[in-house]
Amino acid sequence: MRAAVLHEIGQEKLEVLDDVEAVGFGPGKVRLRIRATGLCHSDVSAMSGVLPQPAPFIPGHEGAGEVVDIGDGVTGLSIGDRVLVCWLPACGACPSCKRGQTQLCLAGFMNAGTPNFKRPGGDVFGFAGTGTFTEEVVVGAGCAVPIPDDVPFEIAALIGCGVTTGLGAAINTAKVEAGSSVAVIGCGGVGISTIQGARVQGAAQIVAVDPVASRREAALRFGATEAVAPGELADAKQRITGGEGFDYVFEVVGRSATARTAYEHTRRGGTLCVVGAGAMDDHFQVNMFELFFDEKRILPSMYGGGDVLRSYERAIALWRAGRIDLESMITHRVRLDGVNDALDQMRTGESLRTCIEL
Repeated sequence: MRAAVLHEIGQEKLEVLDDVEAVGFGPGKVRLRIRATGLCHSDVSAMSGVLPQPAPFIPGHEGAGEVVDIGDGVTGLSIGDRVLVCWLPACGACPSCKRGQTQLCLAGFMNAGTPNFKRPGGDVFGFAGTGTFTEEVVVGAGCAVPIPDDVPFEIAALIGCGVTTGLGAAINTAKVEAGSSVAVIGCGGVGISTIQGARVQGAAQIVAVDPVASRREAALRFGATEAVAPGELADAKQRITGGEGFDYVFEVVGRSATARTAYEHTRRGGTLCVVGAGAMDDHFQVNMFELFFDEKRILPSMYGGGDVLRSYERAIALWRAGRIDLESMITHRVRLDGVNDALDQMRTGESLRTCIEL
């Protein structure tokens, strides 16, 4: 079957090959035929080495498709079911799951170290234990979440990661209050979803911050009340909040420098929500006096900060009701052979989300 493979960490291009085989099928597993997958910035971060991932590997974790085979012991799924890929399934038995913090379950991460593909030259890993830049993938049954018939594959794919992450940051983690002021730093697919989440929550002012003009323009269409370049954020803080700072600032880049900027533009007693996935050697620093004196809440948000199955259902309900716009987030569509063009579009900021159709 065909798949896009990164041979070594640090390479910028993927090679589309036709000699890849999905392996590992057996009890508790399902085989999926991928129909659509989104390109998420985390895929690029794994390729560059910012996020740890063994190579060679197939990127992609934001996918949707159909069940084509079911292993022994799998219940609740049938061949032909339409599903989205959950890259962080909950085991239901670990301490995090028992506390209701299923987004912190580590069971899914354990799969990342086991190859689920192979080629004549050896084993190939799937990113985050999945790997959706391929025609077929074998995953644990918990990774295959049924979707209603009215949800297109490309919409379901986005809900599988970027939309859930952004919406959840605003709704679950920060719990944005109606009438509040919000700034969102980084307006790719996850940032746009965060803006939509803040709008759903009733924020009065939502300032989108991004260096790319086209992304700033897009942010206005998705609910931002204004959009500024990074160098204009201080002026927006002065105009909108009288210099006090925003009630909520979301960092959706994954860098300590932008997290520090976000902290400085959060009001005393306000909330900094860190959504971007960054590198292990990139350290965010605050001094002990400001940490105590300013009483700013620093809240990381992992995969939307809540039960992902409930978050999927909520995203579908909001989409059906017209409260969030998911179709317009897909700015580019390519076939698998165009995956490197999609990577270039993401790196330059030209795209919000690219849908790879298989």
